[in-house]
Amino acid sequence: MTQPPQPPNQPGFGPPPEPEPSRPEQPSRPEQPQQAPAAPQAQPGFGPPPEPAQPTQPPPAQQPPSAPGGPDLSKTPEPGYGYPQAPQPPQQSPQAVPQTPPPAAPVPGGPQTPPGYGYPQQPPAGYGYPGQPQPGQPGAYGQPQQPYGQQPYGQPYGYPHPTMPMQSQPGQPGGGRKVNATLAIIVAAVVAIALIVGAGVWYSSAGGDDEKKNTANSGDSGGTKGAKGGGSGGGTTGDEKAPADPSAKVLFQVPAPKVPKDTTTIVTSGSWMTDKVYAKSGVAEVVGYDAAKGSELWTLDLPGPVCEASDHVTEDGRTAIIYKPKMPTKTAPQSCTQVAAFDLATGEKLWSETAKTGTQEISFNNVTISGNTVAAASTSGGAAWDITSGKPLWAPKTSDSCYDSGYGGGPKMVAVRKCGSYDQRQLHIQTIDPKDGKVISEYKMAEGIEYAAVVSTDPLVVAADVGDSAGDGSGISDFFSIDNKSGELRTRISAPGEEFAARCDGITKIEHCSGLAVGKDRLYIATEEHEGTGDGYSRTNEVVAFDLSTGKQTGQRADAGDGYMIVPLRMDGDNVIAYKRPPYDKGGQVVSIDGGSFKETRLMENPAEKSVRDVEARMLPQHAEILYSQGRLYMSDVYASDLSSGDKEYLAIAFGTG
Repeated sequence: MTQPPQPPNQPGFGPPPEPEPSRPEQPSRPEQPQQAPAAPQAQPGFGPPPEPAQPTQPPPAQQPPSAPGGPDLSKTPEPGYGYPQAPQPPQQSPQAVPQTPPPAAPVPGGPQTPPGYGYPQQPPAGYGYPGQPQPGQPGAYGQPQQPYGQQPYGQPYGYPHPTMPMQSQPGQPGGGRKVNATLAIIVAAVVAIALIVGAGVWYSSAGGDDEKKNTANSGDSGGTKGAKGGGSGGGTTGDEKAPADPSAKVLFQVPAPKVPKDTTTIVTSGSWMTDKVYAKSGVAEVVGYDAAKGSELWTLDLPGPVCEASDHVTEDGRTAIIYKPKMPTKTAPQSCTQVAAFDLATGEKLWSETAKTGTQEISFNNVTISGNTVAAASTSGGAAWDITSGKPLWAPKTSDSCYDSGYGGGPKMVAVRKCGSYDQRQLHIQTIDPKDGKVISEYKMAEGIEYAAVVSTDPLVVAADVGDSAGDGSGISDFFSIDNKSGELRTRISAPGEEFAARCDGITKIEHCSGLAVGKDRLYIATEEHEGTGDGYSRTNEVVAFDLSTGKQTGQRADAGDGYMIVPLRMDGDNVIAYKRPPYDKGGQVVSIDGGSFKETRLMENPAEKSVRDVEARMLPQHAEILYSQGRLYMSDVYASDLSSGDKEYLAIAFGTG
């Protein structure tokens, strides 16, 4: 995964104000130590992604030598994941000590890192990541974030590795019979057959009791923003059904809005869908469109641009945003102080509120929803409101040692609480009651981990770049599977950046991740692209699965196909909904991956006409918002810019089947 070019500095995206003591009258979270935000080191912000170029097949001279993207079965499998975490300080309570299982034995399908693979490659133009530029962001994914890098990796994941029963040797304790010649020949034949099979496409589904696990999954993990699907349990059957004809047509397109004078870019983060409405943030507004026709149904006018939007929608179709009180200018950039809730059916603003630390209004970085609670936070402080009335519910206590940097929502609410100085940081991952902010359970990460992102709140999965070891701007070196009830660590999963294409922003956006989904007590993640098997120097990748109770790969694998790049979007029951970015001469696809067999079912294939491909190519999964439900696909940008390529540009495009 590579870093995108640094954008020019934009007015209005400076570092957040220094926190002040919390306002006494603000309802506070109980059972919290007194805390105050520690200011992170300021780092360059990020601007909008440059215009992406139409994907083309590179000439031979531009391709570095590489090995085929097939399995390397000559290597000894590495030990299964779940290795111990660094011990916590002795003064911590027993509950705070990470519960890490001992290293597991090698298992079929385990990850490998063949030497010599993962050479860098230049990404297509236009790779960048969405989100408002924020302070203190090294090139980490999440929002804002850097794009998926385009680096090949050594071998596709998910291939089972042949294993042989160990024979006791003479002279060793326990004794044993010698292997006779006939048995040796049989063993050699088995190995040969395994190697042949391994070189092809070998799907291996996890068996045994793991298949019977039906824990709650995060239906909107990966940014569905209101799309149907997911939920608790429900068996292997999802809501999405394959149409008789998956061929799609363009339903409508939303032209890119003009930005104000003397402004280069405006953030347009936020898109949601219901059965009848597709809603999208524009320049200082949110517009509701007819889900099928694209005609405008309502407009929510705002005094300033949207800074950030919640991915979640309540059962009655309500969501929340953060926005600026005025349009930014060079002399008055404005801060993201306003939090509002609105109704997706009508566009009605339910309320708009601010929160303060002392006399200073808080500039928020992130906002989320869990139950009927809207929660927002930043280094300046946090607050929570009732989504119907806007009544303040609670706020995190602050002192010189701790502050809530952000929240993950959905089925449960999770706070990422930062404690300690910058060089001795410790993150507390807290499952809290959304109604009153009371801590239900807490897991304390090892000291030195500066940022963490909430991938899913139920089951609870957190991503972090431990020791800045990812090295690719993805923000992920490891995933932590945590028990919501006890706060104990279930397992830790290593995810080297050169092998996996997921990205998270644990810096400001907290719960914005892409390239993955969580459900069925499993983590589904896209691998990095690598050389394909077809002609024309094609590239491809896969989606593989990890068991969240053991940390090991299940052996399941879904191939993108030559020329395609597959990215999980969300869960649909036990199935995974994924988008396939197409080669230069075809349209994109949406597929459903069966959670048990990993069989792919095509739900949609977009038109291959050049005029349509040009628009779709600009909506890269690495920075665009992509929603799919019931035969409709919506792709939208997260910036409006005065930088033009000369072609007509669009804020959003909608596809539909049937």
